[in-house]
Amino acid sequence: MISWQLDLGARPVPGGVRFRVWAPLAASVSVILSRNGNEEAAPLERDGENFSGVISGAAAGDRYWYLIDGYLYRPDPASRCQPDGVHGPSQVVDPDAFGWTDDAWRGIPLEDLITYELHVGTFTPEGTFDGAMGRLDYLVELGITAVELMPVAQFPGNRNWGYDGVFPYAPHPAYGGVAGLKRFVDACHRRGLAVILDVVYNHLGPEGNYLHAFAPYFTGHYRTPWGDAVNYDGPYSDGVRHYVIANALHWVAEYHMDGLRLDAVHGIYDFSARHILAELADAVHSLAGCLGRQVHVIAESDLNNPRIVTDSEHGGHGLDAQWSDDFHHALHTLLTGERRGYYEDFGDFSQMLTALRDGFVYAGTYSRHRRRRHGSASSHLPPERFVVCIQNHDQVGNRARGDRLSSSLSPEQLKLAAAMVILSPYLPLLFMGEEYGETAPFPFFTSHGDPDLVEAVRKGRREEFAAFGWDTEVPDPQAEETFRSACIDPEKRHREMHRHLFAFTRELIRLRKALPPFSDSTRQGTSVTGFGMEQVLMVNRHGHGDDVICIFNLSGVERPVPVIGIRGRHRKILDSTDSCWGGGKSSTPELLDQGALLLMPPFAVLIYQEVPLP
Repeated sequence: MISWQLDLGARPVPGGVRFRVWAPLAASVSVILSRNGNEEAAPLERDGENFSGVISGAAAGDRYWYLIDGYLYRPDPASRCQPDGVHGPSQVVDPDAFGWTDDAWRGIPLEDLITYELHVGTFTPEGTFDGAMGRLDYLVELGITAVELMPVAQFPGNRNWGYDGVFPYAPHPAYGGVAGLKRFVDACHRRGLAVILDVVYNHLGPEGNYLHAFAPYFTGHYRTPWGDAVNYDGPYSDGVRHYVIANALHWVAEYHMDGLRLDAVHGIYDFSARHILAELADAVHSLAGCLGRQVHVIAESDLNNPRIVTDSEHGGHGLDAQWSDDFHHALHTLLTGERRGYYEDFGDFSQMLTALRDGFVYAGTYSRHRRRRHGSASSHLPPERFVVCIQNHDQVGNRARGDRLSSSLSPEQLKLAAAMVILSPYLPLLFMGEEYGETAPFPFFTSHGDPDLVEAVRKGRREEFAAFGWDTEVPDPQAEETFRSACIDPEKRHREMHRHLFAFTRELIRLRKALPPFSDSTRQGTSVTGFGMEQVLMVNRHGHGDDVICIFNLSGVERPVPVIGIRGRHRKILDSTDSCWGGGKSSTPELLDQGALLLMPPFAVLIYQEVPLP
């Protein structure tokens, strides 16, 4: 048993259920239990800013409302289950009922994360946690070490990306609810897979958001792109901070999560002396220490602020890692040629070198897109502080039609993109289906019940793409066929081009794990040389007495490249143009020496390993 327990919501205790809700401005709060078609009211006692009490005879499975000031029926802000949707009553759940089998599980070190992001509803035909369990062996075969779930907290309807969640403590019943999520995590741990959960602490969705009735959870002092900001530093913010930090701890304690990915922390506004991110990271790490497990806190941020992942002893927030948009944008623009919207800041070959060498491309330099200087230097940070990708739910789904790179890039370009990500010094992330070149789109989809909100979302999506100049029809987010179009089919990995791309991706992951210069990456052990006119990168990785050279041709023509800065003789261990990866007969040399002139095929990836001295 662990020492931490959630002190909000409903929890079975001997003889009944204990209820506790934060409602500092209410005059009275009662619990309305719905049992056997009847409603029973029981008043709670004021406990500081909370109302609490034990209701005898109540039990797990009972449905209930809170009655505020004698007239306002509302579901529980800390509800663990909403069986009838966001507008229905909450349900009592026993958090200790599940029989876990992962007592020996201790988590995965940060530097070993090879993450696979998936959306539960479109990952399998069933669209459930149990359905996803059926594909875990497939992810192990691929070499994945961590599964990242897009948000699963209760949202309106049954189809949604998850970022419109309004009950942060309640796994969605459409996916399998409380028991389904726990079964999934337990099954992952049996296979050696960590689980990272995407959580949203910058806003709540507009439909079914009943928190306003209980307390000042939100503030009009700041605005986010999604509406009112969460109140982290205004009056009554102590209770808000407790609600959010308790939520993070509840995912770790009750669901055995190995990591939390914090959505868009640039939408979290907090001018307190101690930032909510620092307080949350400390709380999670402290609980993880008590549990004897490794739990990582990872931010999504477009601030290019190294403070987020700088330790608290040096004035930082102490998060473990953050997503790096700069790496994605630098690589995406070179491969696709796109230059509109936020891509206007990218497209220079030198930016890819900077991303590989330093992390942030914009480190106090002027951004045309933002019309100001942006970011701060990150070259002092270890590589494992950055998560990189070439596709994720945002970069695919926030395109007009949700089209993947497989719809516009050649197989050779897709292999090059995979190698750049997986063999980078950073923590690689793959988006579901990317490993075999999935062709299904991943458009934005919803199933809201409010007609005005439905139309507002449709209008907003059309307007959002104006800056990119995408002259195409935007799929209707509310239509079920839009959701259905996003379902992936991993069986494609056995056919045609997909077979070669899957095998190539799996080999890249194997090499990352097997070769010390990849698996134990440092800034000091990585040197990057760029040949700008040729659009060729040479990345030299050193570690544990081993030396590996990765050469990437980002151009569509053959390029002569001088081999410089290497020691000793190197033997080829991977060539993306080989027939086993869907190419032709390779013409690149088996051995490489300092000073040689190497002819790089278009969009090719070559890896050479130092030959040990006799």
